[in-house]
Amino acid sequence: MAVIPIAAGEIATIVTTLEQRVRPRPVPLPESPLRLVRWQRPDRDKYRALFRRVGAPWLWYSRLAMPDSALAELIHREQTQVHAVIDRAGIEVGLLEFTHVAPDWCALDFFGLVPELTGKGHGRWLMTIGLMMMWRPTVTFVRVNTCTLDHPRALGFYRAAGFVPVSQTIETFPDPRMLGLIDRSAAPHVPLLAAS
Repeated sequence: MAVIPIAAGEIATIVTTLEQRVRPRPVPLPESPLRLVRWQRPDRDKYRALFRRVGAPWLWYSRLAMPDSALAELIHREQTQVHAVIDRAGIEVGLLEFTHVAPDWCALDFFGLVPELTGKGHGRWLMTIGLMMMWRPTVTFVRVNTCTLDHPRALGFYRAAGFVPVSQTIETFPDPRMLGLIDRSAAPHVPLLAAS
């Protein structure tokens, strides 16, 4: 057994890559009062606000740390679609982002709802719609990554949706709470170990 020390101020996570290589059969769309709105060329600040709202509990930080130009390049690509989940009051409460990397495959980049909506069936609604959009006629597989920092039921959710684990890696990165990208109170399930 290998023991790998992690530097103070850093976080380690096990990333699981999953693929769906069988096109899902059409199913009735689960009921939800939510709606999905595509953001054609998202405003960077609005995008980051939603990204933080959905992802801070799981320490999503990558898009928060990017320079404006790099973020715009990613979210404004022709092959990338960014969708906001909107509740009845018109508030953005979820994010669906995917990229058709090549004609034959699609990457599910970000998928999530605010914590108050998890476990209420809205994720199945969102996944059903997302898969319908991701599986273009030429697509042969869809890929997604999840990690041990994610919601405890995330891996099971993806598997239930037809994704199969294909690989794992260990990633380390600076704690975004220490960098000021996410509030220090976020993700209390992950110890905050300050560098000395």
